[in-house]
Amino acid sequence: MPALIRCGHLLFPLGLAALVFATATPSYAEKGFGGSTDGETEQSAEVGDDGTVSATVGGVVFDRSKNGRGGSAGALRSSTSWSPPACWYAPKYTPEQLQKHLEPIWEAGSTGHEWDAAQRDRYVEGKPYKDFNKDKEGEGYFWDSFVDESFPPGWDSCEEQIFWVDQGDPPPAGIENAVTPEVLAELAYAEIRVPGTEVTLAPAGEAKVNLPTWAWLDGAEFRPVSVTASVPVISIEATATAVPVSLEIDPGTPDAETFPASGVCQINGGRIGEPYARGKADQDPPCGVRYLRSSGDGTFPLQATVTWQIEWTGTGGAGGDLDDGIFGATQDVVVQEIQAINR
Repeated sequence: MPALIRCGHLLFPLGLAALVFATATPSYAEKGFGGSTDGETEQSAEVGDDGTVSATVGGVVFDRSKNGRGGSAGALRSSTSWSPPACWYAPKYTPEQLQKHLEPIWEAGSTGHEWDAAQRDRYVEGKPYKDFNKDKEGEGYFWDSFVDESFPPGWDSCEEQIFWVDQGDPPPAGIENAVTPEVLAELAYAEIRVPGTEVTLAPAGEAKVNLPTWAWLDGAEFRPVSVTASVPVISIEATATAVPVSLEIDPGTPDAETFPASGVCQINGGRIGEPYARGKADQDPPCGVRYLRSSGDGTFPLQATVTWQIEWTGTGGAGGDLDDGIFGATQDVVVQEIQAINR
């Protein structure tokens, strides 16, 4: 067995640790997920008829069948400083799996006598677990930590040693981010993808100075989307649902007016804004912009940002609200002076 180094209570083969950090991608990964008979890494994915994927990653099953899709879909960003858990705890080992995981590490001697001895005391000698809790086989699981593989701030904050939870009991109080319905909802939040936010502008083509430009989003694309996260072995789950509520328009120049004046267009009847119709060129749109000067030989970067309210429901009637999420895009707008013909 290769030499190991420790990071907190995590173990990495020497020389591999740098590779793990260097090749991380923005997805959920495990510090060792035990779902197979020997406690080795198990990750799986099933593709549904609609092309969506339900994936078992980091001890949690994510059902994305009701998620947003399409090439322009993207992840929400919290409207505040809140962020989903960077690491969490979930069931990982049966007693036998934990024994098969730890004993080869101790035998290799790469982690140091003092640490190995403390581990044997904890999991074999009854301080607090006797012989890996084999007398409780089938009555619970050993839980361990998992980490968001993109290593956001706080990814290394889950430093609790592997601990036991009886089936049907909640995780010990005081262990932050041990999976509960609410923590699962927060993890589901991070998996939500929403449609892109390129708005339709009209009259089509170039915007005109001092004439209103109407803006709207297709109501068919901006329906609620959701992701469900679950841990089947302990029968808990939660669904986070994102509902679009408003569109904020930033014209990309201070020489412009927005409709409404706040620049925030509320959703109405499943649509944000109203399509332009012939004969409305001189009317103020419910959602739009009036440019007060030309963009010259360039363009103005109009930014459209949709706010999504996030609600969640979970096992046992749990539920509530999470921070609003926002997702936006920028599109270039050409603004020209109205040309008049003098006779």
